[in-house]
Amino acid sequence: MPTLKSISVARGRPLPVLLLADISGSMAANGKIDALNQAVSTMISSFADEDAGRIAIHAGVITFGQGGARLHHPMQPAKALRWDPLTALGGTPMGAAFDLTTSVLADREQIAGGALRPALVLVSDGQPTDAWEEPLARLLAHERGRKATRFAMAIGADADRAMLQRFLADTGQSVFGAEDARGIRQFFQWVTMSVTLRSRAANPEADDGYAPLPPEDYDV
Repeated sequence: MPTLKSISVARGRPLPVLLLADISGSMAANGKIDALNQAVSTMISSFADEDAGRIAIHAGVITFGQGGARLHHPMQPAKALRWDPLTALGGTPMGAAFDLTTSVLADREQIAGGALRPALVLVSDGQPTDAWEEPLARLLAHERGRKATRFAMAIGADADRAMLQRFLADTGQSVFGAEDARGIRQFFQWVTMSVTLRSRAANPEADDGYAPLPPEDYDV
């Protein structure tokens, strides 16, 4: 895995994308973790292929499951990221993931001061098994967390959609519900297009001008 020192210099202004991935034991059922691995790997490859010159898409991954939350991949240029597949085990410590997200957003080694506002992508198939309200409040109070473009996907019927909607807060977005592998792929295709279109926009800090098709319209 590349070190932070070796990936600190990248071409173009960074556009950070941070995935918060639920890897609780329930994600092992019905091929969910396999579909997630495939979809995320494809997304990162698409980011790596996107080279607008003035913008460089960076990607990082936080997982939450057995043992709490951890930084699965530090933030780095998508071209440098070599995907390490996820495995599913444990509970759903989403509050710990929110606190780790806030720490990553505040870390100038991972996200430089000149970076564009980040995109945060939350994926879960269950309900938090730790205290999450205060960690979420801290995340949304952080300048980068508050300004971030945020996406959320609920996988299956047991996911707490109302809680995931709290993560989206006032973004105007709704939680996308995925019932199967196809839905997971549709969601990540939507995120991919949202980020890549933003990277090509005349003003990538704006909230309009790069809206893709809604996720359910992708034929994947």
